[in-house]
Amino acid sequence: MEEETLNIRTPITFDESIAHCETHAHQPYASSTFNNSDEIRISVQHQDLCLLPSRSSLHVYGKLVKEDGSTAVTNTTLVNNGICHLFDEIRYEMNGIEIDRNKNVGLTSLMKGYLSLTPGQRSVMDNAGWVQGDKLTDAAGYFDVSVPLSMILGFAEDYRKIVVNAKHELILTRAKSDVNTIVQTAPEECKVLIQKLEWLIPYVKVSDRRKIELLKFIEKDAPIPMSFRTWELYEYPLLPTTSKHVWTVKTSSQLEKPRYVLLGFQTGKKNNKNKNASHFDHCNVRDVKLFLNSQCYPYGNLNLDIDRNQLALLYEMYVNFQATYYGKEPEPILRKNDFLAYGSLIVIDCSKQNESLKFGPVDWWGKKISIKTLRSSQCKQSVTMEFIVDVQGFKKPSDEFVLKELSVIGVGSDFSEPATFLFQPPCP
Repeated sequence: MEEETLNIRTPITFDESIAHCETHAHQPYASSTFNNSDEIRISVQHQDLCLLPSRSSLHVYGKLVKEDGSTAVTNTTLVNNGICHLFDEIRYEMNGIEIDRNKNVGLTSLMKGYLSLTPGQRSVMDNAGWVQGDKLTDAAGYFDVSVPLSMILGFAEDYRKIVVNAKHELILTRAKSDVNTIVQTAPEECKVLIQKLEWLIPYVKVSDRRKIELLKFIEKDAPIPMSFRTWELYEYPLLPTTSKHVWTVKTSSQLEKPRYVLLGFQTGKKNNKNKNASHFDHCNVRDVKLFLNSQCYPYGNLNLDIDRNQLALLYEMYVNFQATYYGKEPEPILRKNDFLAYGSLIVIDCSKQNESLKFGPVDWWGKKISIKTLRSSQCKQSVTMEFIVDVQGFKKPSDEFVLKELSVIGVGSDFSEPATFLFQPPCP
């Protein structure tokens, strides 16, 4: 600091490596429709460009109307992150090769957002449809949002460099129903109309000197590593009330191994117009264990008792995510009361793994989840378990995964003989 203060001969430098940057809007093909279950393709055909996908966004404009499309609704509102609930899947392809994908876009981006966002980003995220308690539409039912691609895909969040001379394509699949997008105070037939959908992506024009350097590097045909973290969602639609359950999950290679695991529960919220699909329930969870081979995360028991306000360790695991994932001071967007009310996510940090795991695949042979089901009236209802995994490594187009088992064990003093179930996840 002293040397910087005393060095009066320091020259003034200007970084002119980027000559110009402008954002272009790319629309789907002219024949595309935005109805339920439709596939929407947005392509950047020109391959002599320098694009910056990490700063791109999805611009969605539409209207919430009654079933006949005539007038605006009165008893229906869009839920938090409701625009992402409109899509079942988003895929990012480069030169015809899949780079990243997000299945069940609404839940995946919601769970990740609860962990990643900070209170200082509230105003920015309002424009992305991330609202809590406020209406996203105006009096006539219109909405207009711009969702950053980094909020949806791990590739856009982590890989912040330009991509030179490549064909880019974004493939979106509309959800079969809009029920999870809305919440109603009274029965009302309605639907969500998407009137405009476009991909806003920055074009970067580099200086002549840097362009020559880039072209010379590309001419050598040297591989360009693209390291990023991707998120995968596994969903169990209905947890049984038995004491033991076996859930089939995958095994990952050493290039792609789990770094973080998020676990969330929803009670009767999926495909229910009267419940908010963007809220999670704690379901009186007692303890959580994740096993990667013989390694256990977390090491000790949580011994939670949420009915008696014993959830400090659970909230601490949630808070510490930003410190380990982003390497910064944690600024959680949810306070403890809000976390308990609608954002009760279980965060397991398994980023520090035993060196012995490097000599073979990471085997997800067991995950024990202790749930107080028989004693909780809330858990006697239909409970959906959302299981999100963050995988860090180099994305490969080939599929090298082997299915393994995930054990879910309930705890109670009056359980009958354990029963075993096999389950194939909807999102393998």
